[in-house]
Amino acid sequence: MTGKKIKHIIIDNLKTVMGALLIAILIRSLIIQPFYIPSSSMEPTLLIGDRIFVSKYSYGYSKHSFPFSPNFSNNRFLFKSPEQGDLIVFKTPADNRTDYIKRLIGRAGDEIQFVDGNLFINGSKVIREEIKITEPIRCGNFILETNTFIETLPNGVKYLVSYNKQGTLKNTKKYIVPKDHLFLMGDNRDCSKDSRFLDDVGYVNILNLVGEAKIIFFSNDTKNGSLLKFWNLQNSFRFERTFQKLK
Repeated sequence: MTGKKIKHIIIDNLKTVMGALLIAILIRSLIIQPFYIPSSSMEPTLLIGDRIFVSKYSYGYSKHSFPFSPNFSNNRFLFKSPEQGDLIVFKTPADNRTDYIKRLIGRAGDEIQFVDGNLFINGSKVIREEIKITEPIRCGNFILETNTFIETLPNGVKYLVSYNKQGTLKNTKKYIVPKDHLFLMGDNRDCSKDSRFLDDVGYVNILNLVGEAKIIFFSNDTKNGSLLKFWNLQNSFRFERTFQKLK
């Protein structure tokens, strides 16, 4: 084989690789992106070891839709307003770099407050019904003593939420969500750094939205074994969570 043919083969292979890479980046940026859940802040909805698919087109696009958040614009294009109860991946305002996932509780103009451990939105108490669950609720390596509820937002969206029996934020100030911002909280209410903590997360600008969590496509209990230990998958693979739709 001549040097000219080898060079031609190398160039063709490079074109194929670059084309595949470009397609992957476009799919990841514009259509769907996988994420890994590393913390317990969204238990019982999302567990450590869940892998989820996030829709990138649900709320339109901004610089944070793309890898490394290139600073080409401070606008959001094809914007569609999120709905209360959506599970949203966003760049935390603290550094505009770290990905968080929380549930949307309040939109611009809404008033949010906790009174005696109860969530109030615009002065109305959010309805909740206590239920029993078998799985423990964690906060890092610790198991919390919690009460778990089905919470129903004013728009009718229902989801599971857990509160520590001792509680940490039973009474709060009244949060008034600014224009073009959102108020998001974790479902594991006493193990979540979220919009209640104004100095750490606070109100989230719509520019920081990355996408909406849609489905769990894979889940592995890291406490029961690594994915590398394929012989132990039957003890770590959470079959019942595969392709579970999220809300």
